[in-house]
Amino acid sequence: MKKLLSLICLLALTLSLFSGCHGAPERLAYVTPESFDTSRTYEITFWAKNDTNLTQTNIYKKAIEDFQALYPNITVKLQLYTDYSRIYNDVITNIATNTTPNICITYPDHIATYLSGENTVVPLDDLMVNPKYGLGGSEVLFDGPAKDEVIPKFLKECLVNGHTYALPYMRSTEACYINKDMVEKLGYTLPETLTWDFVWEVSEAAMAKNEDGTFKINGQKILIPFIYKSTDNMMIQVLKQLDAGYSTHTGEIQIFNEDTKQFLYTIADHVQTRAFSTFKISSYPGNYFNAGQCIFAIDSTAGATWIGSDAPLHDISEDKVVKFETAVMPIPQYDTENPKMISQGPSVCVFNKKDPQEVLASWLFTQFLLTNEVQIAYSQTEGYVPVTSKAQESTEYQDYLSRGGEDTELYYYVKINAAKLLLDNTDNTFITPVFNGSASLRDAAGQLIENVAKSVRRKETVDENYMQALYSDVSSLYRLDQIQTSGIHRAEFENLPTGSVVLLLALAYVWIIMIIFIICTKIREKKHKNSKN
Repeated sequence: MKKLLSLICLLALTLSLFSGCHGAPERLAYVTPESFDTSRTYEITFWAKNDTNLTQTNIYKKAIEDFQALYPNITVKLQLYTDYSRIYNDVITNIATNTTPNICITYPDHIATYLSGENTVVPLDDLMVNPKYGLGGSEVLFDGPAKDEVIPKFLKECLVNGHTYALPYMRSTEACYINKDMVEKLGYTLPETLTWDFVWEVSEAAMAKNEDGTFKINGQKILIPFIYKSTDNMMIQVLKQLDAGYSTHTGEIQIFNEDTKQFLYTIADHVQTRAFSTFKISSYPGNYFNAGQCIFAIDSTAGATWIGSDAPLHDISEDKVVKFETAVMPIPQYDTENPKMISQGPSVCVFNKKDPQEVLASWLFTQFLLTNEVQIAYSQTEGYVPVTSKAQESTEYQDYLSRGGEDTELYYYVKINAAKLLLDNTDNTFITPVFNGSASLRDAAGQLIENVAKSVRRKETVDENYMQALYSDVSSLYRLDQIQTSGIHRAEFENLPTGSVVLLLALAYVWIIMIIFIICTKIREKKHKNSKN
């Protein structure tokens, strides 16, 4: 028995060593070189998103040009995408062929999936504090931020499995863009903090029509008082505000609960009257908003230049634009004393390569994206905010914020107010738990709202039976029932090194032998006792 126990302890200790190596292969995958080899040339690829905004494209190009002037031995090749999901899908495809880019704009949900591959994304914990090449390092050839100058809340958002796998690049949140003139024409005054009850009440009040079928509030035949662009964010934020289940950090799915169901019934009620719609059903809310056909348009602060009568960017003809005052407020809340809103915006990750010098070259450019010149210039293109205190507190950025309304381009007041909204509410923002499968859960959250809205418009009955079927269908569509919680599950077991697998099987075998041994011992003891009696 003692030998068996000793063997089990030895196997357990050895297994823990193997499992430790497997559990954090990404952390052990990269060691920073002692020095950067400037005698060699490097070509690194950078995948970025620009929203078809030429100003953003030019900022990327200028950043690359300035960086290459400092590091002439590094060539940065820019590949632009118009959609984050396209970057995500291409990275997933390229992981399988070992042809990932060196750097890409990304989100933590995406990184969690990238990490299902082995040694794919470089953990940045050690790189950030490297005295030579870390943030503010002695050998870095530009004036970048030190680690403590990256907004801690934004940096924390880049944690996956306890390690930092990206640097924040820009941050935004969602804003409710409001046609203030319409609200007041209906006899309402905007409250200090927007609530869901207020938005629903005003939206329903706006549905009154004239005898000719036009809406009284705008004199037009078209009006959708409330349009939400990102329904996944809508559901996520509502559940957070209600302190209801969404998911745990270990990957436990909690979204299919009573609070979710009740909110979906609310959605159904307001879709029924046509007071509410979504981007996927009715198209971009800014277009309706600018045409005086929407009162509450909820969209990212990063889309502020597309919204409002004087928006420098919009997709409708000038003759359809209606003049009105645009108010920019945080999204509606349930608890006005404890507002909660999502934090979002792109981060930048570095992919691992066989050549550590190539990775170091990629890391240097990633850092360069956090310099004041890049941060401030990019933040001025939309309602983004810089991710460093170094940039936020700079004289240049503070001057920019103070000049809202001076023109309808650089100082467009809606855009600057959108940025101020996030700056004033950074402590009220949150992010969702990140795990392999969290991106699918996010999509499922929005799909629940979209399905209910479409069903109501098709005049289907939305009741308890409908909700049960909806939960089942969405769970199946996004394979939520296949998401594993933390711990060793089948997928991880299959990816374990051969030695670890052998040890696991050996440990299981020893446990079986030990149990059999104990049972046999108990039987012998019982027989011996009976024989004495």
